[in-house]
Amino acid sequence: MSFKIFIAVIAFIFFVGCNSKNKVKLELAIKPAMTAATILGNPDYLAISYGGYRDVNHDIEPTIAQLKEDMKILSAMGIGIIRTYKLHLPHASNVVKAILELKKEDPNFEMYVMLGVWINCKNGFTDKAPVHNEENLESNTKEINIAVSLANKYPDIVKVIAIGNEAMITWQQQYYVTPNIILKWANYLQDLKKSEKLPKDLWVTSSDNFAAWGGGEDFYHTEDLNKLIHAVDFISMHSYPMHDTHYNSAFWAVPEDEKDLSDIEKIDLALLRSLEYAKNQYESVSNYMKKVGADKPIHIGETGWATVSNDHYGPNGSKAIDEYKQAKYHDLIRNWTNENKIACFYFSAFDESWKDATNPQGSENNFGLFTIDGKAKYALWDEVDKGTFKGLKRGDNKIAKTFNGDKKAMMKTVMVPNTDYPR
Repeated sequence: MSFKIFIAVIAFIFFVGCNSKNKVKLELAIKPAMTAATILGNPDYLAISYGGYRDVNHDIEPTIAQLKEDMKILSAMGIGIIRTYKLHLPHASNVVKAILELKKEDPNFEMYVMLGVWINCKNGFTDKAPVHNEENLESNTKEINIAVSLANKYPDIVKVIAIGNEAMITWQQQYYVTPNIILKWANYLQDLKKSEKLPKDLWVTSSDNFAAWGGGEDFYHTEDLNKLIHAVDFISMHSYPMHDTHYNSAFWAVPEDEKDLSDIEKIDLALLRSLEYAKNQYESVSNYMKKVGADKPIHIGETGWATVSNDHYGPNGSKAIDEYKQAKYHDLIRNWTNENKIACFYFSAFDESWKDATNPQGSENNFGLFTIDGKAKYALWDEVDKGTFKGLKRGDNKIAKTFNGDKKAMMKTVMVPNTDYPR
């Protein structure tokens, strides 16, 4: 910078400094544009998985007004980037529109999006046998095209495209695909970036279980996976200590030297072991990535802990689930990822009653940090106390605590893990 330009800049800053409104305008003008590279892993921009559906009937789409309510709630608690899951329904497109409206109302409002592209194999979710090494080309192409359109139309909001959700892990029997299909679409999007048909700083990934990223069984270690690891801008891996099995002796079993501890001490130590379990899965993916000669950021695309279950995880099963354990795990995983500059798309923001529509107490419905009607679970009680959600509502309901804020009542639901539960 020349001396004349330097003096001009100083004079301009001094001039606008006399006016507070202009100060705000200046700050906005000189603030660098945020990219995936600067957002992911930045503790000032926490990540979360988001589904705004409020009804058991998944056909009932949330309105723009409802989505704006949710964005305000999430922003208040420090969330800076959300993850969506599919594009053939209006939800994700409407989320982006809701964010745009909020930015128009308040230029200081920030929320960014990782768009999820739903990927299906041939015959996925039909009465025919799924063909996993072939794709549903029509539906997958439609998803990709919508993602490209939104990324180009809203480059200030859409920062990541994630191709598939657990689309390579083989236990997703209804729809998983082989890695060559994800690789095809990753290369397609990267080529669009090179030809300036997508923003060059848009990041491309796939969001999948740690094992599908090479951190598990050897049969996942294929040449197509290796090429995919080199093709993406970062790895988005899932880790679910609570959900990997109905009973996981890696952290639920009480070691001999802990048997005389109090129940709550046993639970706290079990949660610490669950964090180590997640960290080990992260490390296994990192080791495989390095083994194939890649050096990419690794972020957590999903991890979480349910709070209610009448199935294998509940009172008649492993007793792994309640609000206390969710809160402990949430704090542990947030602290670890923040300290290590790892983005963690915590699953999830709100309960999703449509997941297991005929069974309201099913664990799949109850991973949210908030209930459907806007009650903050124990993990967020401190935020309620601090006034984080003052003036905010979900529907007609102010943000209040579950259990009416009665910690003793909440603790009565906390269960010591059942170490005799079948493996």
